[in-house]
Amino acid sequence: MVMVMTLSTFVLFLLIVALYSYRKTRGVSESGVDGFFLAGRGLSGYFIAGSLLLSNLSAEQLVGLNGNAYRFDISGMAWESTAAIAIIAMALFFLPRFLRRGITTMPQFLEERFDITTRRMVSIMLLVGYAVMANPCSLYLGAITMDELFDFQQITALSTQSSIAVLSLAMGAIGGIYATAGGLKAVAVSDTISGVILLVAALLIPILGLVAIGDGALWDGARKLIADHPEQFNAIGGKNASVPFSTIFTGMLCANLFYWCTNQMIIQRALGARSLAESQKGVLLAGIIKLLVPVVMVLPGLIAFNLFGGTLNHADFAYPALVKAVLPWWLTGMFAAAIFGTVTSHFNSIINSSATLFVIDLYGPISGCKDEKKLVRVGKIASIFFSLVSVVIAPQLLNTPNGIFDLMRRFTGFYSVPIIAIVLVGFLTRRVPACAAKFTLIFHIVAYGIYTFAGLDKSLSLHFIHVMGILFVLEVGMMLILGIVKPADFHPPATNLNPIPMKKWKYANLTSVMMIAALISIYITLSPAGIADPAGIPQSYPFLIAAVWAVALMLIYWMKRRHHRSLSAAT
Repeated sequence: MVMVMTLSTFVLFLLIVALYSYRKTRGVSESGVDGFFLAGRGLSGYFIAGSLLLSNLSAEQLVGLNGNAYRFDISGMAWESTAAIAIIAMALFFLPRFLRRGITTMPQFLEERFDITTRRMVSIMLLVGYAVMANPCSLYLGAITMDELFDFQQITALSTQSSIAVLSLAMGAIGGIYATAGGLKAVAVSDTISGVILLVAALLIPILGLVAIGDGALWDGARKLIADHPEQFNAIGGKNASVPFSTIFTGMLCANLFYWCTNQMIIQRALGARSLAESQKGVLLAGIIKLLVPVVMVLPGLIAFNLFGGTLNHADFAYPALVKAVLPWWLTGMFAAAIFGTVTSHFNSIINSSATLFVIDLYGPISGCKDEKKLVRVGKIASIFFSLVSVVIAPQLLNTPNGIFDLMRRFTGFYSVPIIAIVLVGFLTRRVPACAAKFTLIFHIVAYGIYTFAGLDKSLSLHFIHVMGILFVLEVGMMLILGIVKPADFHPPATNLNPIPMKKWKYANLTSVMMIAALISIYITLSPAGIADPAGIPQSYPFLIAAVWAVALMLIYWMKRRHHRSLSAAT
């Protein structure tokens, strides 16, 4: 009876999301390229925020990052919480430049700045990364969660790998239908609905987990968790931590800038905005909510460690096991549907972006096809193909030694660092030639490949994130030197090619300062200066927090005064 009720609420939620998405997208034209790939350039800030969150806060983070916390420590939260810096850079620096050009894909800018070959090389690198790693990982982590919640493997008597394959196929099929039939508008709407439910459900899990640790009392559980293992709450880990704190300022910064500022899956939502203001609002709102990451993405991993000890065979099962242990049966269906929606939304987001890259950057220019109906049709066929590739690869990820989160971060290093390097150089200089960009892409793949596959990652004491940062600096330096030796004759094209309004969101600077202050406050709290001190919270803690916010308020006041002076001078 319990399983029937769980399945009923699960199916009911999925139907509600599908019907609502259909109603919201029924009047949207998808016959053209902008309609299918950019939602008719009509997305509001709230839909952009919701879609960004669910595209990012996928099973990769919920399951993978909590698994990392269960196996190692909470230092892995840096991948998510420090993304606030990259999100601010996206809103204030990258978006105005992308939207002014009216582009559909990021590689279009690379053709404009360098040449068509650079554009195609980057598009292919992104497509391979999406099909081989990003989407299969999402399906795999979603499958093991569904398997744990519904006891799918026991009911069907399948092997672990077979059950993951079947569940991956189911989620891939539904996600592929969304992306193929509805385009970006359907993806954004379904993302927003599922995102709200997911956020509520994800916040509920650590609360219930703390109640379980505290024998029915929330605050007793929190005090017990901190008192028993205060060192687990130290986000500023040492050099042996899973993510050393120093890496935040090297390769992690590069990886986050790539992900939030140049990754087609992410920026495509912002490129579909109805105005620059709506785009900035959506991006920054998503950044604010992402500051909740320590609560949602690593705290459950610590709770699972305290509840289960080291009894779990695989770290990636920590979060699903915790959900099953603490969630009441009458909420399991809704949570399972939220996770299912997360996986399918993340999946269809990447599929839609893959189809966009394939059609706009490869098929269209190479074939010379100008028929928009045919381009959309080819995009739908490409969506089906990329879906099938991801479904086939997903079950093969079961035996990753250090967890899926670590594998993903290592793999994305092949393309994240060189892409953000050439985009930044392309924006900031006019002298660097196209040959420098192409050389950088090839050099990085070879150098990072030697480091990864020749055993250097084991023989060198340097963390792989630091290696990414070193390669970034080296590659930018090489491009600048080539720009001196063989300068390009680049003339920027006409601006304001996009018909949407380009007025900045009036709260963009204020929101950015508040986000940085909140980020610093989180790291102070999750450090020996805060709750991670074994002797108790230091007396200096409230004064440190007060100082951070005092500086933030002074900066906000200074910006406001400067804005008023500029308005007075203009009049």
